[in-house]
Amino acid sequence: MEEFDGCNKRMKPAGTLKGLIFDFNGVLLWDDHIQRDSWRAFASQLCRRSLTDDEIDIHIHGRSGQYTLEYLLGEPIDAPKIAALMEQKELLYREMCLNLDGDFKLSPGSHELLDDLVKYKIPITIATASIKKNVDFFVEHLDLDRWFDVKKIVFDDGVSPGKPGPDPYISAASQLNLAPQACVAIEDSRSGIQAAQAAGVGWLVALGPLAAHQTLAKLPGVDQVITHLGQVAIQDWFERLLL
Repeated sequence: MEEFDGCNKRMKPAGTLKGLIFDFNGVLLWDDHIQRDSWRAFASQLCRRSLTDDEIDIHIHGRSGQYTLEYLLGEPIDAPKIAALMEQKELLYREMCLNLDGDFKLSPGSHELLDDLVKYKIPITIATASIKKNVDFFVEHLDLDRWFDVKKIVFDDGVSPGKPGPDPYISAASQLNLAPQACVAIEDSRSGIQAAQAAGVGWLVALGPLAAHQTLAKLPGVDQVITHLGQVAIQDWFERLLL
């Protein structure tokens, strides 16, 4: 199999990249198995459905809670019901995370990359499909406020359109006082990649296992493919800011 590890598909726009926007689940936190298990348990309780991997990849991974719940129930849902159902599902998810004990931690290479970004004062934030309670949970248990201004994290508020629309990345770039074109985005899901591309980010990095690299590299808008954040060298993106 051809390896796309760290491979660039086009030349970086020299000197134009100034900030970085992370997706969270699947990028800074490798929790795919927990997401799948919690959604399967919740769907079984909610509507006695057994979710396939394809359904999770297409209708859950990186999607807003409203989209997924309406897919599962097959009908529109009002905001209060969405909030109540999502809290039930995410309570399952948070319990599963805590049951991991020492394995509930940021993904390989995250600490080192985040430390470098803070050291060189590169503006950073997160654009996640997680709800606010989950963001608060991650901040508490993973010490995200060590690197991030928590007030600038963009999450699923149940009102703003979510991924694959561009709104989360447009909002995240605005939180950094930058245009999307001045930002690097790191994503792992199809819907997240579509969102970042639609927002017009300046450099789009797809993260995934080696077996998925050929598929990720072919997705529209993807400029670079990596396996983990330890492969990232910030001087490749922000050389002029480090001088």
